[in-house]
Amino acid sequence: MEASTPTDAGPDDRGEVMDLAGLRSIYRDPSDLVLNKTIDHVDVTVEGFIARSPLFVLATSDGTATDASPRGGPPGFVRVLDRHRIAFGDLTGNNRLDSYANLVAHPAVGMLFMVPGLEETLRVNGRARMRTDVALRAICALDDRVPKAVVEIEVDECFLHCGAALRRAAMWDLSTWPEAGQRPSPGAMIVAHTGIDVEPEAVEANMNDYYDNGIWEVGGQSR
Repeated sequence: MEASTPTDAGPDDRGEVMDLAGLRSIYRDPSDLVLNKTIDHVDVTVEGFIARSPLFVLATSDGTATDASPRGGPPGFVRVLDRHRIAFGDLTGNNRLDSYANLVAHPAVGMLFMVPGLEETLRVNGRARMRTDVALRAICALDDRVPKAVVEIEVDECFLHCGAALRRAAMWDLSTWPEAGQRPSPGAMIVAHTGIDVEPEAVEANMNDYYDNGIWEVGGQSR
């Protein structure tokens, strides 16, 4: 039996969209407002958003593979240095250094800032570099914790991203959040992925001890 052919076929209904023309053929053009909302500097509204954000996602690439990881701290832990530069200090992590290794080799980065309760997000794209000079480290200190390294971003563009995704996810609606027993078990995931002979509960206890006692240390080697 011969298959029917849809009347509103895209570039290739059985295959892959291969170019921009094919992609644009299945989507309407963006509005002028959407096209014109991008700015190339940190204005007062962007600075205010960053000052209220305790969390952003950092996207990096080594030119071949890509990576995205969260970065968090007290609201304003990302510092606005001037109209074209922002920076944040490194706190302790797992020392894989995926993001930092990427940006040292390939400085283009993307940042997605979030403010709790707000569905809109802020996107910042630019070029990053690792810095260790004393003055910049002092600017990015959290209380008395002076980082050993700072990521400085030269801003190329920034713009507000609409809240459709977070609205669809009901991200900030606590009534939609799963109960503790319904959430994925981090300990079980680590045991499954690494094959270690340890009970998931023991893994989670170790993780929680680190969260309670270790996460505010500065990154890098111990003194």
